[in-house]
Amino acid sequence: MIWSAFKLSLLVVSVATLAVTLAGTALAFLLARREFHGKEALDSLVMLPMVLPPTVTGYYLILLLGRRGLLGRYLFLMTGWTIAFTWEAAAIAAGVMALPLMVKSARAALESIDRRYELVSFSLGKSEFETFFRVTLPLASRGILAGVVLSFARALGEFGATLMLAGNIRGKTQTMPLAIYEAFISGEDQKAQVMAVILTVTSIAVIYLTNVLTRPPKAA
Repeated sequence: MIWSAFKLSLLVVSVATLAVTLAGTALAFLLARREFHGKEALDSLVMLPMVLPPTVTGYYLILLLGRRGLLGRYLFLMTGWTIAFTWEAAAIAAGVMALPLMVKSARAALESIDRRYELVSFSLGKSEFETFFRVTLPLASRGILAGVVLSFARALGEFGATLMLAGNIRGKTQTMPLAIYEAFISGEDQKAQVMAVILTVTSIAVIYLTNVLTRPPKAA
């Protein structure tokens, strides 16, 4: 039970963190560098999982991706497959809950950059694409890395939205937080304690890593 839940958690968190890193950095750049109609609405939508109860976010995900959901019904009609109650659903739930942390951290890092460095790059004939990867991204890397680590930690501890969208199926969708819950209500206190310690140690390591990554460099 422990090993199965641990392996599934690693798979779910790895996929969720990769997707959140790519999508979150792109959204952060859009919000930090562009002005457009609906910008504040988009920002509010991205940040919504931070303030909503996770079970409510999971309920909305069911309405969207369930077999009879707004998108899920078309996916089922075309493929005969539904995403709900699969490990992919657990990854989506974890990613949605982690996305606000990634966007918030990456956006703050991007907005703190001195734009003169980018303007110099443009004046040298570099495209916006080249400037982003050769100037903007390296300058914001510390904040973006911190966002990745925080997103990983949030995805690892995700419970409510995962339970709503993916269920608690042992060996299929049961991640570590769900396994702890099942062990506790089943009276398997020793298993619950072992898994709680594993998640606690991992969380402490993540906090330590975040502090190291966000620590300003020492003056020479």
